[in-house]
Amino acid sequence: MTTTFPDVTISTDRLVLRAFEEEDVTALAEMMNDEHITAWTSVPHPYTHAEAHAWATRHAHAERTEGRGIVFAVTEFLTQRLVGIVHLQNTNWHTRTTEVGYVTAPWARGEGYASESVLAVAQWLFRDRNFERLELRTAADNTASQQVAQKIGCISEGVLRNAWIVRAQTADGGWTETRTDLIVWSLVPEDLDEMDDSDGYDGYEVHGNGSGRSGHPGRSGDVDQYAYGRRADAGGYAVGADWH
Repeated sequence: MTTTFPDVTISTDRLVLRAFEEEDVTALAEMMNDEHITAWTSVPHPYTHAEAHAWATRHAHAERTEGRGIVFAVTEFLTQRLVGIVHLQNTNWHTRTTEVGYVTAPWARGEGYASESVLAVAQWLFRDRNFERLELRTAADNTASQQVAQKIGCISEGVLRNAWIVRAQTADGGWTETRTDLIVWSLVPEDLDEMDDSDGYDGYEVHGNGSGRSGHPGRSGDVDQYAYGRRADAGGYAVGADWH
C-alpha cells in the first residue's frame, strides 16, 4: 500500500502549487505574522525567521516523506510571489481520507486564490490519488474560511463543540486565548462530479514523479515542537484559516 504522496507540482490558470524552498523563508515569515493568521491558527507568535526557515527547508518536506500528508507552497503564476499554503494532514492511507488546512497571505486575499488552490488539490487527490474523503474544519466565527468551503462544494456535517482554541488581540497589543466550536466540512468525489459542468469549474495540471493524469489536457496552465508529529501549516493547525 502506498503510504506517501508523490513529490508533485500542481498548476492552475493563475497558481502554481509546489514544495517549499529556502527562497520562500522571508515571505513565509511575513505571512505567518499576520494578525488574522495568528488569531485563527496555532502558529507561534511572533513567528520568527528561524521558524520559517525550519518549516520551509525541513518540516514541510517531512510531512510528505514521513507519510502524514503533503504541504504545498501556493505561488502566483505571473509573479511567483508566495500566495499561501495548502496542507493535507492527518492522512489515513487505509481509508483514503485526509484533512486540509490552508492560509492566505494578506496581499492575496479577495482574489479567490484559496478556493482555487484547495479545489485543485481536491481534484488531484480524488482523481489522481484515488482518495475518498477530504475533511475541513473551520472555527465557528471564521466566516471567510467557511465561504471557501462552500465555494468548492463542501458539505457541512456538524459541529465539534468547544473543540478549538482561537486567539484575540487585547487592548495592550497582546493576545488572549478563548475556546470555540469547530464546524466540520467534507468533500467526496461525487461532490466534485457535480461541479464539472458549472461555470466555476477549473482544470489543473500535475507535474512530477507519480503525477498521474492531468485534469484538463491542453490547458495552460513549525521548530522542535514538530517532532511529535501532526502539526499543520508552518507550525500550527490551520483549521481553514483563510481571510479575504
